[in-house]
Amino acid sequence: MTTPLQRQTLSGQVLLPSGELIPARLEFGHQISAILPDSTAPTHRLILPGFIDTHVHGGSGADAMDGPQAVRTLARFHAAHGTTTLLPTTITNPWENVLAALRGIRQVMDEGGVPGGADIVGAHLEGPFISPGRLGAQPPNTLEPTPERIAEVLALNVVRAVTIAPEVPGALEASFEMARAGVRIGVGHTRADAETVTAFLNALNAVGARTCATHLYNAMGGIEGRIPGPPAALMADAHAYLEVILDNIHVHPGSFRLACAASHRVMLITDAMRAAGLGDGISELGGQRVIVKDGQAHLESGSLAGSLLTMDMALKNAMQAGISLAEASQMASGTPARSLNLSDRGMLEPGLRADLVVLDADLNVLEVYVGGHKVSAEPQTPEPPR
Repeated sequence: MTTPLQRQTLSGQVLLPSGELIPARLEFGHQISAILPDSTAPTHRLILPGFIDTHVHGGSGADAMDGPQAVRTLARFHAAHGTTTLLPTTITNPWENVLAALRGIRQVMDEGGVPGGADIVGAHLEGPFISPGRLGAQPPNTLEPTPERIAEVLALNVVRAVTIAPEVPGALEASFEMARAGVRIGVGHTRADAETVTAFLNALNAVGARTCATHLYNAMGGIEGRIPGPPAALMADAHAYLEVILDNIHVHPGSFRLACAASHRVMLITDAMRAAGLGDGISELGGQRVIVKDGQAHLESGSLAGSLLTMDMALKNAMQAGISLAEASQMASGTPARSLNLSDRGMLEPGLRADLVVLDADLNVLEVYVGGHKVSAEPQTPEPPR
């Protein structure tokens, strides 16, 4: 049974679900109890719903593949940057390594989550059910999503999102099975053409599945007038959510604006790797050497190796691209909550979880609350690369 929290109060400019920013006093314990207009509330404190990152591999030296302690480290690191809910994300590896990582994430959840860290609501299984021709920074350990492998994954009761290339043998049948279990189906790391992606999405839409673009534009073909590619098929779909790594490296602001014009289902993710927060140097991703220099992470081949992004910076980048605070907050909180069917968070409203981020006028994180518990903004002790 959850111990009741003492009633707390925050004052500032509170972002309402309508998108209106009002001077108010927000009262909360584990949940928000009241939002009371207050003309004396400080103008330099912005109170937003906590960020929800549905695609994050690591941070502060930790990687979701490393086991429970690393999952705790990355959850605390990203919480200090305003993320209050996240999905630790796997990378393509030998099958037993993938299962071990999922078991580690499940263990953290079963042991009560991460005190001082973001709420972990499940895992994102990114790989191994992807195209060997669109690995991006993933190691070459791709597998077909056989019924036996899907049964193994679902038996762990931890996967909340999956990435699948539609052209992989068995992809549609596996997606139907996972969708029946409530898993969001992401299209990514694919060499499929637009017609194949559209047919895949249509089949999933017909059974009410929740679908998504795994890091739109990245690890998939581009858009041309006569060759629309996966991005156009995903943006044209009436239901698919659209993950975007808005570090201004993976996706140009103009391409981001195009996605926003095409759909109200754009959502910000970090796709952060273990090197996030550590500065330049040598790191690792899925057993591969990574070189971090000038704020970018690359494999020795030159391929981008995940990002060094945090959600607070993604929010800033969205606004610098011309998106309003209300729209950017929706992309960082409300839309990802809907994509995962999380109805208890993602906006500020009495009765919902007190997942809150307080920003200053320059959008720097001042305070973060996860389920009403204030988390430390102090840097985390880095995990050694493995």
